[in-house]
Amino acid sequence: MRGRIVGMGHFLPSRVVKNDELTAFMETSDEWIVQRTGIRERRWVEGDVGASELGEHAARQALAEAGLEPADIDLVIFATLSPDLNFPGSGCLLGARLGIPGVAALDIRNQCTGFLYGLATADAYVRSRLAKNVLVVGGEVHSTGLDMSTRGRDVSVLFGDGAGAAVVSLSQSESGLLDHELHADGRYAEILMVEAPASRLNPRLTPQMLEEGRHYPRMDGKAVFKHAVEKLPEVVHSVLRRNGLQLDDIALLVPHQANMRINELVARHLGLPPERVVHNIQKYGNTTAGSIPIALHEAVLEGRVKPGDLVLLAALGAGLTWGATLMRW
Repeated sequence: MRGRIVGMGHFLPSRVVKNDELTAFMETSDEWIVQRTGIRERRWVEGDVGASELGEHAARQALAEAGLEPADIDLVIFATLSPDLNFPGSGCLLGARLGIPGVAALDIRNQCTGFLYGLATADAYVRSRLAKNVLVVGGEVHSTGLDMSTRGRDVSVLFGDGAGAAVVSLSQSESGLLDHELHADGRYAEILMVEAPASRLNPRLTPQMLEEGRHYPRMDGKAVFKHAVEKLPEVVHSVLRRNGLQLDDIALLVPHQANMRINELVARHLGLPPERVVHNIQKYGNTTAGSIPIALHEAVLEGRVKPGDLVLLAALGAGLTWGATLMRW
C-alpha cells in the first residue's frame, strides 16, 4: 500500500510578460536574461489575485482528472512562499474556495522544495490511513512582491506566477510514490530570503526598511547555483542507490525550474540526455512551489510520461531545503 498520484492539474495566469517588457522598469535586456537564466517569458496575475485562487483552478482540474469531488478530500496541503495573507494559511483559504468546511488544511513553507515536502507528507498520511485522499497544491503569486528596479533585477527577472496540484490516494498498485529524501540546512538561510517584515525585528517593518528594499527577496545567485549543482546530483544518486536503481532506469527527471543553466548542468553531471529532462522555465520563469507540479503535469499531457515509467522529481530552494521523490507512474 502506498500513495499514488491519481490526478493532476495546473493553472497559469493569462498575462504573458516577455523579457523586453521588463526593460521599461530596469536596466536589462532579453539577451542578458536568456543568457543567464534561459527565461524568455513568464506569467503574471492581473488585479487582486492570491495564491489560493490560482491553487483552486489547479485543484479543480486535478480533482476532475482523478474523478473525485472536493468532498472526497480528507486533507489539503498547500505549499507556498507567497500566501494570500500573513495568516491564516492559504490551505485554509483554498478549503473554503473548494467548499469543504471542516477538512484539515496545512501550509508548507519550504519554498522551491515545498511540493516535494507536500508529496512526502501526503504519502505518509495515506500510508498510515490517516487520510484516503490528499490534495497537494503548490502555488505562487510572485509578481506583486518583486523589486521592479535595476536594484532588484537579478531576482525579479526570474519569477512567475502559477499553481500545480496533485491528488494523492491510497493504492495497492505497483505504481505510486516509491521513496522520498528530504533535507534542510538553515546555515545558508541568508543566501536566499525575504528579511522583512519579521517577528525577530522590532518593529517588524519600518519606512527605512522599505526604502532599503528589505521587504523584497534577495539572493546570492552564485552561492545558490553552487549548492544546486552539488546537492541535486547527490540526492538523485542517493535515492536511486537506496532503491537499487540506475539512472538508465529513469524515464524522466523533473527538476525544479529555478534556472535553465542549473538544470542543464545537473543533467550533464548526471549524464542525462535532454529528452529525459523536463524544462519549461523558458515559458513560465520560476514558479517556486508550483514549478514541479506544473512541469510534471505538462509532461504527462504531452505523452512524455507513460504508465509504468519511473519518474524522479528533484528540487533545491531557500532554507536551504532540497530533496527528491521517486515514483512509478
